[in-house]
Amino acid sequence: MSVKIRLARGGAKKRPFYHIVIADSRTPRDGRFIERVGYYNPMLPKEAEGRIKLKEDRIRHWLSVGAQPTDRVARFLGQAELIPTAARRETPKKSAPKAKAQERLKQQQQAAEAAAAAGGGESG
Repeated sequence: MSVKIRLARGGAKKRPFYHIVIADSRTPRDGRFIERVGYYNPMLPKEAEGRIKLKEDRIRHWLSVGAQPTDRVARFLGQAELIPTAARRETPKKSAPKAKAQERLKQQQQAAEAAAAAGGGESG
């Protein structure tokens, strides 16, 4: 059984509120969970005191027995210094140009460099 530390959505329509729960990875997002270990209220400003609340001792226990946090929860735990902060990529890999487009960009850059070298570096 794979155990995850993840968000379970609550709150009204267009007013999200998330509980941070320990759940079996096979259960639905808002379904059955093992334990509730905190909450996250995205409607509050980032500096607000009650935006994120964590039961640190219980989270440490679940991490010690092998529970895996999701990406968003891992960011929260990293900010709370419960786990090392993961490296954050600004752009996803899916948005990177494919192989043909990368070759085309490389050829365009080489052509621009050659034109700049032949023209004495002036652009007009």
